[in-house]
Amino acid sequence: QMRLVESGGGLVQAGDSLRLSCTASGGTFGTYGAGWFRQAPGKEREFVAGISWSGVYAFYADSVKGRFFIARDNAKNSVYLELNTLKPEDTANYYCAAVKLPDGQEPLYALANAKDETIDYWGQGTQVTGSS
Repeated sequence: QMRLVESGGGLVQAGDSLRLSCTASGGTFGTYGAGWFRQAPGKEREFVAGISWSGVYAFYADSVKGRFFIARDNAKNSVYLELNTLKPEDTANYYCAAVKLPDGQEPLYALANAKDETIDYWGQGTQVTGSS
């Protein structure tokens, strides 16, 4: 059973940058596609970014495209999310996810539309709070 642990959240001001980390243990993380999702108060969890198991392919939600960047280091069993030019509406609990996916771009589209129960592993979340 793989465990995902996020870190790096915090209180930031509009325009600031932040880097979230997610480290996996107890499984072969390097064979899983990975993604970041977020849930704001009173809203449903939404997709933010995904990356293929190889790290070659990435896909972003329109709301964060050009501001957020996802990367992974399979040697460290980790996936990262760099958040730039933060806005108050980016305030949310950010969750790391791992799911068995073929390598490539198209599988990430499915990840973006995946239901919670189809994700193999979830982290516990890390809170990002932005202020204006």
